[in-house]
Amino acid sequence: MAGQLAQLKHLFYRAAARVRLAGRRAAAAVVLLARQYSGYARLMRLDRPIGIWLLLWPTLWALWIASGGRPQQHIFLVFLLGVVVMRSAGCVINDFADRKIDPQVRRTKDRPLATGEVKPGEALILFAGLMLIALGLVLTLNRLAQLLAVAGAALAVIYPFSKRFFVAPQLVLGLAFGWGVPMAFAAATGAVPQLGWLLLVAAIIWATIYDTEYAMVDREDDLKLGVRSTAILFGDADRLILGVLKLMLLMTLYLVGDSAGFGYWYLAGLGAAGMFALYQQYLIRDRDPQRCFQAFLNNNLLGMAVFIGIALEYLFNPGPL
Repeated sequence: MAGQLAQLKHLFYRAAARVRLAGRRAAAAVVLLARQYSGYARLMRLDRPIGIWLLLWPTLWALWIASGGRPQQHIFLVFLLGVVVMRSAGCVINDFADRKIDPQVRRTKDRPLATGEVKPGEALILFAGLMLIALGLVLTLNRLAQLLAVAGAALAVIYPFSKRFFVAPQLVLGLAFGWGVPMAFAAATGAVPQLGWLLLVAAIIWATIYDTEYAMVDREDDLKLGVRSTAILFGDADRLILGVLKLMLLMTLYLVGDSAGFGYWYLAGLGAAGMFALYQQYLIRDRDPQRCFQAFLNNNLLGMAVFIGIALEYLFNPGPL
């Protein structure tokens, strides 16, 4: 009897040891998996949603104007999800293109691809997965929106590599970030009117502004590495040119409102946007990198002010086109 008890005790301890080992392995696997998913999330910049907002605002401007202030629920959700997915995909392919440059730049040296936390092959698989999700969303829209989406996807891929050969890659970014404008008009109305293309011009100017402010943060590193940007192209005239571009943006948005028949609510939104533009000029006055980054972030408020003006116009003055 004593021998059987000893044997059972031995078996129990062995089983308990195996359970503890399995528990430690499971915990390690969970930690590893969490770290991996954290790396993917940071690679998609989900922890820094400013890019989502900057992509979303012009898309919402267009969607509200194209639909007379009452976008269809399905189209609204498709564009809302599409903005998140495409911005994430753009970040992934951008970091893949810059995987040998980012480790040499102070601001980007801790990105997942730069540190090796995420492998290049994993990044490409993630990018492909995001593009498949975007494809699934686009297939629920009409034919013209689908055709425009193909061009938008090409722009998202081209932009990261344009920094190697084009002196003003911010213009390519502007096209990529503003491409939701004609897509929104196409999805809502089946066509892209002159007003839609005018709004795209505004989106391109705006993206050139905020990405130049963003590039001013890395100007010294970019000069050493041979990366091109409008911050380098504009040189000592950067603040003056940005001021002119902001005036052009406000004028273009005024023409958009005039074409759409907007009134005082929209003008109030433009007035608020103009105040934010002036504040950004104040922030970049000394070209301090941290303040230039603050100016870049402030563009979220600028874009929101324009959208609030549009939304209030349709709420209180439902007559605009």
